[in-house]
Amino acid sequence: MKDITKQSVIGFIGTGVMGQSMAGHLLEAGYQVVVYNRTKEKAAKLIHRGAKWADTPRKVAEISDAVITIVGYPTDVEEIYFGENGILHHLKRDSFAIDMTTSSPKLAERIFDIGKDKGISTLDAPVSGGDIGAKEARLSIMVGGDEESFETAKPLLGLLGSNVVYQGKAGAGQHTKMCNQITIASNMMGVSEALLYAKKSGLNPDNVLKSITSGAAGSWSLSNLVPRMIDEDYAPGFYIKHFIKDLKIALESSREMGIKTPGLELALSLYEELAHNGEENSGTQALIKLLET
Repeated sequence: MKDITKQSVIGFIGTGVMGQSMAGHLLEAGYQVVVYNRTKEKAAKLIHRGAKWADTPRKVAEISDAVITIVGYPTDVEEIYFGENGILHHLKRDSFAIDMTTSSPKLAERIFDIGKDKGISTLDAPVSGGDIGAKEARLSIMVGGDEESFETAKPLLGLLGSNVVYQGKAGAGQHTKMCNQITIASNMMGVSEALLYAKKSGLNPDNVLKSITSGAAGSWSLSNLVPRMIDEDYAPGFYIKHFIKDLKIALESSREMGIKTPGLELALSLYEELAHNGEENSGTQALIKLLET
């Protein structure tokens, strides 16, 4: 396993809402960065800032010492890692592959096993913190995989997040992210209902926030998403369609372990209804729109 140094080439696949900011931090830190995205236009700003463009994941893998991926769905992860141009077929021995997509724990285990056979260090390292956390490099990064590989990659991950924690063997990062999403699922219902209550009772929502964000009700969603709800700003810091994907993974894993998750099931049903109403590309804070109808 090689160290990751400033002379290392870092591949970055997925330059969307989160990935663009994350790849930008690596450029700012002085790394050589090569990027790929299905829609090249979404990588234009990074290319203008000095990132190199590759036409396929394969080309990213062939010239990189470490590749970071953050894409939409487990099917996207499978295609990028195992497809015809899949990076595990083309990364050099002793290189790194770090998947920061919220994906299936079982898929993370599969990537780890195949990577190990090929001499490639792999980590599942999903994140929490939304677009704000990505822009400010304050993401919470939860990591699964070999601990030695984690220690080698930790300085690189530290450029993207302020809370980088090793959770255990392969898949542990994804399982931790499911804990995060289960918590958020019920919390989003609570903050939406609280805002609706504040409005209907004639209170000033901004003043209500001043009182309850610093008390026992305080949460990231309350502090960061309710102000957007008040301003009727439903632009995605995190897409509803991706949240639904996460909740389905969490529910499937919960059922496999025999866990009852009524809050998770209710939240999933509400977000699916919201998506059916045409809001799948809105941010998760758009849940308030469903309750207001």
